Amino acid sequence: MAPRRHPPVSAPKACVRAGPRGGCARGRGSHYHRTVSDPDTASAWPAADEAVDPAILARARALPKVLLHEHLDGGLREATLLELLRARGLPAPAPDAAGLAAWFDARAHAGSLEEYLRGFGLTVAAMASPVALERVAFEAAEDAREDGCVLAEFRIAPLLFEPHGVDADEAVAAMLQGLARSPLPSGLIVCAMRQEDDARITRAAELALRWLGRGVIAFDLAGPEAGWPATRHARLLERLREAGMPLTLHAGEADAAHRVLEAVQLGARRIGHGVRLADLLGTPAAGPALQALREAGVHLEVCPTSNVHTGAARSVASHPIRALWEAGVSLSFHTDNRLMSRLTHSLEAARLVTQAGFSWEDLRCMGEQAASASFLEPAHRERARRALQAGAASAGLH
Repeated sequence: MAPRRHPPVSAPKACVRAGPRGGCARGRGSHYHRTVSDPDTASAWPAADEAVDPAILARARALPKVLLHEHLDGGLREATLLELLRARGLPAPAPDAAGLAAWFDARAHAGSLEEYLRGFGLTVAAMASPVALERVAFEAAEDAREDGCVLAEFRIAPLLFEPHGVDADEAVAAMLQGLARSPLPSGLIVCAMRQEDDARITRAAELALRWLGRGVIAFDLAGPEAGWPATRHARLLERLREAGMPLTLHAGEADAAHRVLEAVQLGARRIGHGVRLADLLGTPAAGPALQALREAGVHLEVCPTSNVHTGAARSVASHPIRALWEAGVSLSFHTDNRLMSRLTHSLEAARLVTQAGFSWEDLRCMGEQAASASFLEPAHRERARRALQAGAASAGLH
């Protein structure tokens, strides 16, 4: 069957709520731009580690949100992780949930990608049973729903569980069963780890194809970018597209901007992170690059706090998401790994308002663009857009 086509990117700065992309006004002109002092006054900005105003966080929780980029093995509840580790007889780095949270917090702020990634060894081992995988998926969907999400997509590399004795198909079935237990509309993206050999990456792609239309909604190449370009798998990705598999590829997080453009050429209609694209802004390459994204209908899944923790950005306040948004790039904000980054979707929203100078209307627009870019069925996308518009109306944004 032909690959699913998603609506093109709306023209930058367009103030059009109707239509397939749900375009939005952008920039600093909104009368409802901030709930804090003007960001041009440096003293009004909270420090990166300062607690967010509870009123702003409450507003962020009330904001309907669309989640496109969250790794299931990076989003466990601390108490669940501790319980699963004990059930499997595995050592935990702390004796209780609070201590475990502090351990992950230290890894997140260590300034080292290696330290940040250490936690995945714990989570994958703890999740390595069908019962645990179902539980983690269900709790992730319920946590997103409780945090104000109206649509969510989760991702994971199921082959990671094979060394622990869990068949990849069995893992996918368990996670889909967990997601289905929640009323939140959701789907699963199958990841391959790009540093693995071609045979395993092909197996992951075939796994995704077997489950496409039964809860699996897309394929992703995750893992380290540098030295492991997606172009190495061009033929495989072409096969997937021809079979109707939507693609979202990690690109432009730890490698250069041209990796984003490569991913677009390989058929990705969404990009995980993509923040290095901002390096082209202000250069002669910016115009052609942005035009290529618009023509292909590409949407960026940006994860600001995670990018700070992995070294892709210095702070949320200086994160490239602002420059990309003002350049007219279709994008939205996401959590990436809630456990590793000690984060919720609402906290990310609140930080974007208080630290990066975004308005609530900006975030609503991002949500509509995310809904339009979702790989879920059109009916789910449309209901999510309506929920975002209703939330904006009740908040007096229109």
